[in-house]
Amino acid sequence: MRLSALFIRLIVFAAAAFFSVAAARTTVSVVEERSVMAVQETLVDQGYEWASVLGDGLQVILEGEAPTEAVRFRAISAAGGMVDASRVIDNLSVTESAVIAPPEFAIEILRNNSGVSIIGLIPASTDRDVLAERIQDIADGQPVTDLLEVGDYPTPDTWRPALSYALRALELLPKSKISIKADRVVVNAISDSPEEQRRLQTALARNLPENVQTLVEISAPRPVISPFTTRFIIDEDGPRFDACAADTSETLDAILTAATAVGFAGEANCTLALGAPSRTWGDAVAMSISAIGELEGGTVTIADTDITLIAPLGTGQRTFDNVVGQLENALPEAFALRAELPELPEETSDDTPQFTATLSPEGAVQIRGRVPDDVTNSVVKNFANARFSQRDITMGTRVAEGLPSGWSMRVLAGIEALSELSNGAVIVQPTSFVVRGNTGNEDASAEISRLLIEKLGQGADFDIDVTYVEELDPIAGLPTPEECLDQIKNVTENRKITFDPGSADLTADTQPVVDDIAEILQRCGDLRIRVAGYTDSQGREVMNQQLSQDRANAVLTALRARRVPVSTFEAIGYGEENPIADNDTEEGREANRRIEFSLILPEPTPEETSTLDEIADQAPAVEEDSE
Repeated sequence: MRLSALFIRLIVFAAAAFFSVAAARTTVSVVEERSVMAVQETLVDQGYEWASVLGDGLQVILEGEAPTEAVRFRAISAAGGMVDASRVIDNLSVTESAVIAPPEFAIEILRNNSGVSIIGLIPASTDRDVLAERIQDIADGQPVTDLLEVGDYPTPDTWRPALSYALRALELLPKSKISIKADRVVVNAISDSPEEQRRLQTALARNLPENVQTLVEISAPRPVISPFTTRFIIDEDGPRFDACAADTSETLDAILTAATAVGFAGEANCTLALGAPSRTWGDAVAMSISAIGELEGGTVTIADTDITLIAPLGTGQRTFDNVVGQLENALPEAFALRAELPELPEETSDDTPQFTATLSPEGAVQIRGRVPDDVTNSVVKNFANARFSQRDITMGTRVAEGLPSGWSMRVLAGIEALSELSNGAVIVQPTSFVVRGNTGNEDASAEISRLLIEKLGQGADFDIDVTYVEELDPIAGLPTPEECLDQIKNVTENRKITFDPGSADLTADTQPVVDDIAEILQRCGDLRIRVAGYTDSQGREVMNQQLSQDRANAVLTALRARRVPVSTFEAIGYGEENPIADNDTEEGREANRRIEFSLILPEPTPEETSTLDEIADQAPAVEEDSE
């Protein structure tokens, strides 16, 4: 009986233990499942779908790949908010970060009357102090706002030439905005006049940086023309414009369309300008041109709202009346028409008054002909001296009576017209006025035409035959860099740039030489020039090299003081290198102490270097003669 009672107790105890273990396991399983579900739902709700949740007893295991370390931490924190943080096991990984691309180096520079502002990111390899000093020099006393940042990343190969070109443009353009990147420079600027615009565009078109795209847009204010004038002629030489002005592109198109319809096939040098007297200017000009087309010749001059039409000789009265009547009725209200039908001229005697003025290519001026009195003669001489300053003027005028009314004005107008030419002649007679010659100004013909209309009246009969010669254009005819260097060599052939002994101070005798060199460089525009200094072999080599460098710098400073744009120049001292004479003689040492100017040529590209090497390898060897 005792065994049975004991056995029963054991069985009861074992059953209780079994059920306790089962209950515990069931409880743990329920807790695990609910914990996993709660954590998983929380992660999904907060946007962490990439994370998966596993249960291991009371522990919650997080697995998955977080996009960033911060997101991984927030996911763990979210899980710790649902269960005890000590139960959360972190098996999360983080996606490898992509390689961060270096930032793009870029600068924006703005220059105006208020100063210079510069903002952007530059490489750490750029000398910030040198750059700031250069911009301060360009600002010329105006305030400079420097908002540059520095990035320590690899410097693109084209960064330095792009920055150098941009600073050169900034120096030339007082009103500009310049955007700089390693592969692109964009220049937007305003010039004071069309002539200045052309000069700046020509200067910036030189020495462009290699492998850098440049875009230069320089605008110029439209000129104000008064009187607003267009003059169109049809004669034995064909249709042509003596002067042409328009206020808009649409007006210009209308004028040229009308001229083309009557046979004009040349290039019209029409000026877009301010000062048009009416919005219907283009209509009035086009109608007037069409009118002399119907007359098959003649001249029409439109000055502001006054129109003067002169029919060709021999035009029938009926034809003249019909064409003029149609034009008069079609013109806009603001315009007034005066039409003339010339009569055949009577035979003139050899005693017809005449005044001539000629300008030779060398600059010599000769003035001959009749003037009404001594006062007018003095005025003519003084006026010629004013218009042709620093030139040789020969007066061959004589006082005569019986000259036509307005003769003095015609004479003075002739001198002023001649001053617009590089060379040519003016012939003034009572009923005619002829201007012939060459010029370097594309607008000279139009300017002379406006001048004569203003001085002589719209009905004046004048003939202008002026040829534009590009070589005479002070901008288009700029000498090449090689020609500029040749001119400097000619100036310094028999005169040297000299310094005080043992110093870098220019001697007084050398100042005229530097003046002449500066004058040449100012005419040549923007060049890349190396100023090289050399010494003789006396003294220590290191001291000679430093002395030659100081002297080259002194020449550069002297040129800068003479308003030469030296931003693209470099000064290098070579010391006693490359002697051109024997250093054992005084004459040789004197020759070796020198300053030389040379062009800075672009370095050959790797492809060009490879090609040159191949050519050198393929060249036949030259055997030296043995002595």
